[in-house]
Amino acid sequence: MTTAPASSPQGLILLECLVAGTTHRENLKKHEPRLYVGQELQLQREADSKYDDWAVKVLTTVADGSIWLGYLPEVRNETVARLLDAGYQPTARLVHKAWEEDWLYLEIEVLLPAGSLK
Repeated sequence: MTTAPASSPQGLILLECLVAGTTHRENLKKHEPRLYVGQELQLQREADSKYDDWAVKVLTTVADGSIWLGYLPEVRNETVARLLDAGYQPTARLVHKAWEEDWLYLEIEVLLPAGSLK
């Protein structure tokens, strides 16, 4: 029996993951109250990263400027990076947030918008 890939009205869910590196983002405690479940997030390729060939930043999309939250996890980012490199525009949305001591736990879904591959 085959199951259909996970999808939503916003598109195909490519990846569910935690945002990596939130403990290294300055002022995240100040910005955290403005983050909400369901919030759309932006993905930005960082092709010149000296640490990860497939680095993809995760940012907010607030009207007064974006806030860099962290990265897609290194071991799970290659497909999304390749899509960005090819000109596709995957997006993300916040599905859960919680503080665990000084670590902001951000769980996201990465989506390929409906109709992107037609």
